[in-house]
Amino acid sequence: MPRLLFFALLLTACVSVPVTSTPVLPPPNVTVVHPSQTPIVTPSPAPSPTATALPHLMYPYTIAGLRERTHAGGIITLETRLGLNDAFSTYLISYLSDGLRITGILNLPNGEGPFPVIVMNHGYYPRSDYSSGDGSQRAAEYLAARGYLTLSSDYRTWGGSDFGVSFFHTGLVTDVLNLMDSLASLPQADTNRIGMWGHSMGGGITTKILTLSTSVRAAVLYAPNSADDADLIARWGYGCIGDISTGELLETCNSADVIPASLPDEVIAAYVESAQSPERMREIAPYYHLDSVTVPVQIHIGSADGDYIGSTPPEWSYKLHQGLLAAGKGSELFIYEGQRHSFSGDAWFLFMDRAVVFFDTHLK
Repeated sequence: MPRLLFFALLLTACVSVPVTSTPVLPPPNVTVVHPSQTPIVTPSPAPSPTATALPHLMYPYTIAGLRERTHAGGIITLETRLGLNDAFSTYLISYLSDGLRITGILNLPNGEGPFPVIVMNHGYYPRSDYSSGDGSQRAAEYLAARGYLTLSSDYRTWGGSDFGVSFFHTGLVTDVLNLMDSLASLPQADTNRIGMWGHSMGGGITTKILTLSTSVRAAVLYAPNSADDADLIARWGYGCIGDISTGELLETCNSADVIPASLPDEVIAAYVESAQSPERMREIAPYYHLDSVTVPVQIHIGSADGDYIGSTPPEWSYKLHQGLLAAGKGSELFIYEGQRHSFSGDAWFLFMDRAVVFFDTHLK
């Protein structure tokens, strides 16, 4: 098949699959959902399935494949001090991940330390609109003022980071894991006390990391992406194949993944085949591997979230909460009446105060 025709067919295939399930609504006027109040959602995930015959080219991007990777810790370089106040200093940082230079933000409390660490994972932004710290810096400063060293990776292709391929968000997951494995280069960081905070896409990245073997001791998910990658593909399509800037203008594919058209045809074909296969998704999506989570999780979602295409339907959080409880894991779910994808007013401070108490309990 001619190469141009091949890519035309692939792009045509990127049309999102409509979500057919009926949205599950929370009980009325509920702020905190306890297990007995949890909305009925999709069936609980089964234990991690036995490995199937995945196309070998995509195996490294499955949960099993990610567990086999090693991350050689490197050096976190403080590039520029961006700010200083009575409680902490803010720096632009860089570090290496898969040979790529990745940028990010460090908020360092004043004093000798070592300080407990919170890794902050930001949500999706069009790359042309994104600056280091977007989507996480407000919360990071709130935590830094309370004695936490916070680190935010821009991820590959965002901010000042190098370009890098990413299938099913795994490139972004790898960038965060390499950041964590480089923490030992910061004498002020207590590597025995690490928490993780993630918003939207960053919440999905956090959930995937929790199914791997990591040093995270507690995680806060704020309006997170679904832990089932099939839900993401149904809402946004799979990754845009080709130029990133063009993909970000489309509504038929998910430009969070980075799939350059210059990749070998067989690699792109393996990616597309996996994205369309329910069996393959069970190997890739963390939802089917929640039995491997070993840390307490706190989830925060607005009841009015999901009202535009770039937001996250509340039922994704209900589904994850229910799945964690069914797997015997510690999960707390808070619902904020009338709040959308990014909380405003008193709701944001209530959310962050709950997160601080949660991290204090498990890290201090």
